[in-house]
Parts: sequence; structure tokens; C-alpha cells
Amino acid sequence: MKKLYTTILLLMGAMAVNAQGWPAEYKGVMLQGFYWDSFKDTKWTTLTAQAEELGRYFSLVWVPQSGNCGGGKSMGYNPLYYFNQNSTFGTEAELRAMIKAFKQNGIGTIADVVVNHRGNLSTWVDFPKETYKGVTYEMVSTDICSDDDGGATKKWADANGFALSPNKDQGEGWSGMRDLDHQSANVQRCVEAYTKYLVEDLGYTGFRYDMVKGFPAKYVAQYNKNAGVQFSVGEHWSSVSETKEWVDKTKIDGKAMSAGFDFQFHYRLADAIKKSDWSILNNNANHMVKSGSEYNRYAVTFVENHDTQYRSADSQGSDPISTYIPACNAYMLAMPGTPCVFLKHWMNYKREIKLMIEARKLVGITNTSTYTNMKQTKGYTVVATRGEGSKMLIAVVGKDAKSYTASYKKLFEGEGYTYYVSNTVDTSSWDDTVKRIDSEQTATEPDLPYTDHDVTIHVSTTLPAQWAQGTVNYWVWSDTNNTTLTNNKSWPGDKVTTTKEIDGQTWFCRTFTVTKQNHPINIVLSTGTGTPQTVDFNNIETDKFLVITSDVSGAKNIIKDVTDEHTAGIRDITADDNKTHRYFTPAGQYAGASTKTLKPGMYITGGKKIVVK
Repeated sequence: MKKLYTTILLLMGAMAVNAQGWPAEYKGVMLQGFYWDSFKDTKWTTLTAQAEELGRYFSLVWVPQSGNCGGGKSMGYNPLYYFNQNSTFGTEAELRAMIKAFKQNGIGTIADVVVNHRGNLSTWVDFPKETYKGVTYEMVSTDICSDDDGGATKKWADANGFALSPNKDQGEGWSGMRDLDHQSANVQRCVEAYTKYLVEDLGYTGFRYDMVKGFPAKYVAQYNKNAGVQFSVGEHWSSVSETKEWVDKTKIDGKAMSAGFDFQFHYRLADAIKKSDWSILNNNANHMVKSGSEYNRYAVTFVENHDTQYRSADSQGSDPISTYIPACNAYMLAMPGTPCVFLKHWMNYKREIKLMIEARKLVGITNTSTYTNMKQTKGYTVVATRGEGSKMLIAVVGKDAKSYTASYKKLFEGEGYTYYVSNTVDTSSWDDTVKRIDSEQTATEPDLPYTDHDVTIHVSTTLPAQWAQGTVNYWVWSDTNNTTLTNNKSWPGDKVTTTKEIDGQTWFCRTFTVTKQNHPINIVLSTGTGTPQTVDFNNIETDKFLVITSDVSGAKNIIKDVTDEHTAGIRDITADDNKTHRYFTPAGQYAGASTKTLKPGMYITGGKKIVVK
């Protein structure tokens, strides 16, 4: 799996013009690394800490849209900034560190690309002005579809002296934000610069396009070719035939430039459980993954995603799939196409999913493998998928799965499923695989009560030329009910003049106490009475060293995080020190009592910060 991924990375630059939406005979499995409101579990630092484990099972991890969406928490579907990558899930530096850690462990990161629509700063038509590598990108009112928001945008624009695009929306509209006219050369210029930045600068491997029903498929093809990605999947929420038609419309010179999510795969699983009839899975027309079909290569299958489950407290448990989650994943991971495991399923059924992925690898199943529907009853369905040579993985899934007997080698079974392999498969090392997985599942010490800790925010006294010198305003708040942490409770917050010399540089500094777990602090810096000001800088849980740059995004200065360059006051130790203290993460989670058990990173003990290398 990793060998194939590495080969693809090496060839991406040279083969950009020949790039297609998904490689053929691909063995990888993808993880959707988030669910709705997964602000804790999907923090970049949280995912980074899991890179080694994830790399043993997944070739791709799809993460939320990582651009800044303005104030407040956001899952990323209300995009505002393209080149400001400080989001609810962490800072740009943390994002880059995660992508780098993933690559080091054989994982490609899939960006959630949301370009059907975009938010505004304060009016219906003012998009942020962003400068990247000396080039300014700004969408304007004429980049908005003329029929946006059912005509409400045009009514406002006419009343306020603005013109919209002469073109109507070429797809489905969404009233939540401004629908972009992709016929506009300026929209194409901005999106092409953005998607190329995601790949060439941030290091993303591929894209998941949101709401592709909102604009023509040919633009997905155009943006993919421009960025040179080999992994692309579109959220075309519809029937099998319509999804296939969308994939065909992404073709350039006869080559499809994007895969599509197999939504009907999810719905047929739900129907089988809801109707208590597992024979429903027998019909090849039920999903995009049809044995021997040319579209298997472009089918990304899933059991659930962020929109089908865990979207709200009310939705949890309402989907019939929730009663057969392991069985549904067993079916998916035994089939061709590229399976996409849902984060919640991975978290709750990790051992079983690990075994399923290892069984898939043992047989050598790819996205273009063929399969046979061996037997179907209302109580179960049996599918046999051919991998390398004569190897086969036989999956029995359904409420009566254990009633089926076979002359094949049984690998393992669980609630509602059994995995067999053909007698041609060498299973001599399977017991070792199981032992390794079991060793990974060792219990960790329960979290202890949260410990308050101080965070000092250092800001370079070297300010942009247009800023007043000698002082800077700190407007700081916590995610705990948006609690303001400044002494001066009104904008622009506290005027800070206290400085400290560190590493031969002078820094403004102010210390705050983080008093609640998973509620980091956020800051906006400004001068004078609040103008000029910076963009929001979010998710601060440890000491930070920040530089206010001359680059702007929406007329607001961009903050650069240089913390890694200034670790004064943090003691480096090695795991060999074997100190017997109680160590906590910066977020207050208990990590262990000995440095020998700690992973590399920053910890707090005895009121001091240490770095384990």
C-alpha cells in the first residue's frame, strides 16, 4: 500500500498532465478524519499524534476544509479565506506539521475543497482581499451568480449600486452564502491559485469537492489538472447513473479527472437493515461498485459520513446502520472501490476495522477487483472478492451471518459478519497480525481532573510600517461561551506595553490562564483604537511567539506563528531520563508517570514545560 502511495508521489510532478481522478488497481483505504462538530477529535495536533497508527491502515485521510472561516467555531463549510489557514482545528503551523507527519507515515492528506460558495466580510458582496507570493486575489460582486439566493442578492446589489454576474447559477444554489459563477475568469483565477497552493505549498495530496452539484463538472477537471492531483472525489449526492454521468463529465482527453462518492452503497446498507432483508445487497444496480465495471476505479464507498450520522444529538441512533456498524464496514472493506471509513466508526470499532483492513491487504483487493454474489437470503448475503491471483476474501454479513457455513479458512467473526479466505491464501502469519493489533489496543490510564495552566502570548515588537509603534492591543477570548479574557471588556482590548528580550529579539507579552479543558483561547491584535488589525488567530493552548506580517487577508494583517523557532523556557529532555513525575499534555490530559512512556512532544509537569524528543 505504502509503496504504491510513494510511487504516486514521485510521479505526480512529472505526470500532472496525465493525472486522473483515481489510480487504477489502488489498494489503499481512506479515513474520513472528522464527523460533525468533531472539534476535539479532529484537532490537527490530535490527528498528528495518531499518524504512526493511522499509517499502518490508511493511505489517505480526508480532513475538514482548513481555511479560516471568520469568527466562531466552524466545520469549514462557510469558507471565507483561502490563504489564511488558521482554523477551528488549529493553526497553519499545526496543519503543516500534521500533513508532514502523515507523509512520513505513508499517508496522503485529502483537502475538503469548498468552492461552490463563499462568505463575505460585512456586506453581501465584499470578499476578502488576499495577497499570496506578491499576487493579490480578490473576488468581486460580478463573480456572484445573478440568481443567487433566489434573487435576494441581486435585489440588495441593485439597491446599493453593485452589479452581479450576467450569468445564472449553472447548478443547484445554496442560500447560506454567495454562489460563485465559475464561468468568471476571476473566479477561475482565484480557485486555481488556491487549489495549487493546497498542493504545492501546504502539501495536500488530493481533493474532496463539496457540493459538486452546484457547478459544472468540467471546472473540477480544470482545477484538478491545474493542481496536478491524482486523488479527487466529488460529493455528487444522487443516483448511481447520475454519479457515473458526473464522473464522465470530468473527463479531459478521455480521462476522468475525479472519482465520486457511492451514496447508493450507503443507502442499500441502510435499506437491508431497515427492511431486515440482506438480499437487497445482491443487486449490482444498487451501487456504483458493480463487478467488472469501469467505474469501480472511481467509486469511493462509505458506510456513513458527517451528513448521514452524528450531525446532531437528535440524529444519533436514528440511522438503522447504527445497529450493524461492524457488519456494514465488513461488507465495504471486502468490496472493490476505495473504502472510506468514518472516524466515529474507527474510534468505536478500531480493533475490528483493523482486522478487516488487514484481511483486505492479505488477499490483495484493489479498487478494480471483481466479485461474485455467492448466496443471498433475507438473513445474510455472501460476497466473494478476488484479489491477487486466485486469492479471495469471502464476507458473510447480516443478522444470520453465523448460520452460514463454508469450507474456506475462517479468519474471524463479529456481530453480524464472518470473514473467510480461500484455501489459496497463506494465513500462517495471521495470528501474529492479530497479536500485533491486540497489542495496539492496550488500555490507557483514565484522564485525571483537568489542570489549569498558564499560556503566554509573545508578539514581536517589529510591527508593519503602517502600525503605531511601541504598543499593541490584545483582544483575547476563550471558546468557553466566547468569554472575553481582556481586562478592558470592549474592543480593541488591552493595550500591552510590557516586553521581554528572548533570543536577541524583543516581544510584547501577556500571560493568560486556560481554565477549562478543550476550550483554547483566541486572539486578534491591533493598534491604536483597533485599526489596523490582524485576522483571528485561534486555538492557543500553549505559549506562542507571533509575528504580525505585512501580508494582508481582507485588509487584515496575517499573523505568522514562529513558536518553533523560540523555545526559551522549555526544557528539552529525552525519554531515557525516566523521571517519575506526573506529566500532562498542554490541554490538561494525563499522559503518564515516566518520560519513557511519553511520545515526542511538549508536556507540563510541576508547573514547568518540557519537550520529550
